[in-house]
Amino acid sequence: MLSRAPLHTARLCLRPYEPADAEAFFALLHADRARFQPSFPDRLQAVRSVADAQTSLNTFADDWRTGRFYVFGIWERATGVYIGDICIMPQQKGQAEIGYYLAAAAEGRGYAREALAAVIDFGFENLGSQRLLVRCFLSNEKGQAVARAAGFMPEPPPKRPLWFRNSDALSRICRLWLERPVLSN
Repeated sequence: MLSRAPLHTARLCLRPYEPADAEAFFALLHADRARFQPSFPDRLQAVRSVADAQTSLNTFADDWRTGRFYVFGIWERATGVYIGDICIMPQQKGQAEIGYYLAAAAEGRGYAREALAAVIDFGFENLGSQRLLVRCFLSNEKGQAVARAAGFMPEPPPKRPLWFRNSDALSRICRLWLERPVLSN
């Protein structure tokens, strides 16, 4: 099992959730529910109360132990205020996917970029990932800008099977990749 030690940046503390975080976790999701609905419907469906939040945090801890999913809450170091969430999920062939969100009040301060940089390091160094993915809707310009600022590059849309060409589901998703840097000797 990977260490559950927090990741610290200049202004943020990213750490695995603790049981005492359930109220803050629920409050942020509840306050920004309409804004998060398009991108995080499963999380919102699962967390409709503080009790649901506690269940989700317990699941996150189990996922951490099994290596399925690593979820970090994001706190401002100066104030101790909970401002968002960032996670990384190992996939096949040395890949991992990163997802993130911030409270509306925390946007526009560079926090997402700072948190993403810490999780990129965690993915490459701790998980041994070779390639990281961020997916977001094409309409999510802020999410794309955060990923691009960290060095992620867009991937051309995948070719769709003939039977799937009438659907625009894939065409609404932007996939951005970051390859592990090759170290020279």
